[in-house]
Amino acid sequence: MPQGDKSSYTDKQKRKAAHIEESYEARGVPEEEAEARAWATVNKQSGGGEKSGSGRRKSETAKRADRKDSARRAAASRRGQSPNRGSASARKQSGSTSLSAMTRADLLERAAEQGIRGRSRMRKDELIAALS
Repeated sequence: MPQGDKSSYTDKQKRKAAHIEESYEARGVPEEEAEARAWATVNKQSGGGEKSGSGRRKSETAKRADRKDSARRAAASRRGQSPNRGSASARKQSGSTSLSAMTRADLLERAAEQGIRGRSRMRKDELIAALS
């Protein structure tokens, strides 16, 4: 596909570019510049032409998971916590925390307190078994 070919764009993307181009021209931007800006805007918003796979790096499922993770991290940030764990004082106080809910780093810390040998080479599930 030669550079500048718009055949891989969807009809919706083409309509959006035309609308943006008209808006720029109404503001006095020269026609060529308006067209270039319009397509740059469409490319930035949608990742380029979506037919034949160009500009698609993530599946919808991956995008959904990323959005969910981002929302979870934002909520934790609003509460003043690290997104991956609760506050350190809350973790220390709650002795009944499930081992499987703890991070590997927390498990390593607990294993060090109990003097478990070989803990640094253990995977999370091995640390849980050793601490149980």
